[in-house]
Amino acid sequence: METLRYRFEGLQDLHSALDHALVGVVASGNLEILVERLSLDGAMEIEIVTAARGFGAIWEAVLSDFAAHHPLRDVRISINDVGATPAVVGLRLAQALEVLREARA
Repeated sequence: METLRYRFEGLQDLHSALDHALVGVVASGNLEILVERLSLDGAMEIEIVTAARGFGAIWEAVLSDFAAHHPLRDVRISINDVGATPAVVGLRLAQALEVLREARA
């Protein structure tokens, strides 16, 4: 297992009636993502625990792209991965944001 951590400065608040969303399933070739609204000094923190070692550069590229399109502040994203492709990662991240945004206060 490998643990990767990233931190991005955020610009946008994530407005939601929920304080978290959990999407996906940890299974072969998939992942689960937990998005939590927390006080993080305006940052978005992302932690990945993955069975696929040695893909840090790919994770960084996928998450940097996500952060550029969704510069969220005060959000922690936890990812448990079992070898998901970058496309699945993007899909699950979008799904988690959709769950949170649909539950707007």
